[in-house]
Amino acid sequence: MKIIVAGCGKVGKTIVEQLSAEGHEIAIIDHNLDVLNDMANMYDVMGVAGNAASLSVQKEAGVETADLLIAVTDSDEINMLCCLVAKKAGNCKTIARVRNPIYHSEIGFIKEELGLSMAINPEQAAAREISRILRSPNAINIESFARGRIELTEFIIPEGNMLDGMSVIDVKKKVQSDLLICAVERGNDVFIPNGSFKLKSNDIVNFVASPQDGRNFFKAIGLESQKIENVMIIGGGTISYYLTRILRMLGMKVKVIEKNKERCEKMAELDATVICGDATNQELLIEEGVKNVDAFVSLTGFDEANIFFSLTARELNGNAKLVTKSNHVSLVSMIGKLNLGTMIYPKYMTAESIIRYVRAMQNGMGSNVETLYKIIKNKVEALEIIIKEDAPVKDTKIVDLPIKDGILIAAISRRNEIIYPNGQTEFKVGDRVVVITKESGITDIKDILDI
Repeated sequence: MKIIVAGCGKVGKTIVEQLSAEGHEIAIIDHNLDVLNDMANMYDVMGVAGNAASLSVQKEAGVETADLLIAVTDSDEINMLCCLVAKKAGNCKTIARVRNPIYHSEIGFIKEELGLSMAINPEQAAAREISRILRSPNAINIESFARGRIELTEFIIPEGNMLDGMSVIDVKKKVQSDLLICAVERGNDVFIPNGSFKLKSNDIVNFVASPQDGRNFFKAIGLESQKIENVMIIGGGTISYYLTRILRMLGMKVKVIEKNKERCEKMAELDATVICGDATNQELLIEEGVKNVDAFVSLTGFDEANIFFSLTARELNGNAKLVTKSNHVSLVSMIGKLNLGTMIYPKYMTAESIIRYVRAMQNGMGSNVETLYKIIKNKVEALEIIIKEDAPVKDTKIVDLPIKDGILIAAISRRNEIIYPNGQTEFKVGDRVVVITKESGITDIKDILDI
């Protein structure tokens, strides 16, 4: 597909990196010539310098024959104008990043009037993910499938836990919970485990289960935890704004610490305690109750600061659930042993949403890939695929299918039933199938077959 990416900031670079790896023809637009040259050399894409909302600039980038334009500049208004111009000039599909909370309640109207295929808000998506994590404190990460009926949950096996040394096939029997362990990270290695795979302390485990079965599992392995009621947030940016609003709706008490007076005034619109101060001052954190909070969330714009704040919170309150925002997934290997709790990468959430949409466009049969997440430092994909009437796997037992190595059928949502499949399970039309794989580029259920 021919794709134009307008804006080469953090999100734009991530999108280009992901889409170029999937073999698309990409043109990029940005004001900064140095950035354009660097990206053109790194990803073999065409760079066009100028205002992305300009018709002449878009024509130079090939908008008249483009399949998709993705606008992710720093300005919501420019992004929307980019999409409007592209829609008129080339009639291509358009995606805009729209971040400002002022547009939140109007996004449906904006999409319809501008003809947007998708409006993306990375900060709002990050806030929703953090809120899910805070509702399940034992989890490092939670992703949702089948409209919330199935969750992919990531957690660390603690030292001395009953799972240490237990084989995967024995887990379901001994803990008496319906779930399927589908991916394990151990050091630098990633495994799609079979039944004989033995778990170890400090393994990072991903399992699929219904929300209730997930809670039952944690209780069965001795990781039941108290409900989070008090949250401290460092940073008063857009993610903090969305998160505070969600947490207050959930009934949690929220305290935000931000040193910028203007941002403090914005946060004060919400029903939360806002402290205008410098969170690097440990005495301020102690005075504001960091030792007693249930969760501590670092959301400044600087990775180094977020790491520092989370380390400080861990020292002062070893029981608090930590959430740390980062702009660079590459930092994980360097800071993985620091125990910074859940790491949140907003720009990668945006890339996942766009890749899912692009794969659906490629398919031509509609949005067979309903949901897509990249997990375990982007080494594994978790996809939700809908079985259509003409699917080659329809009414066929899994044992009779030539499924590629390294692909796991983790769960099936069928009407109101969740199925953890075995070899005798058949795929039915309308099934929502959760697939775990190290292979990238799956756009349809037929792509899991070795044919």
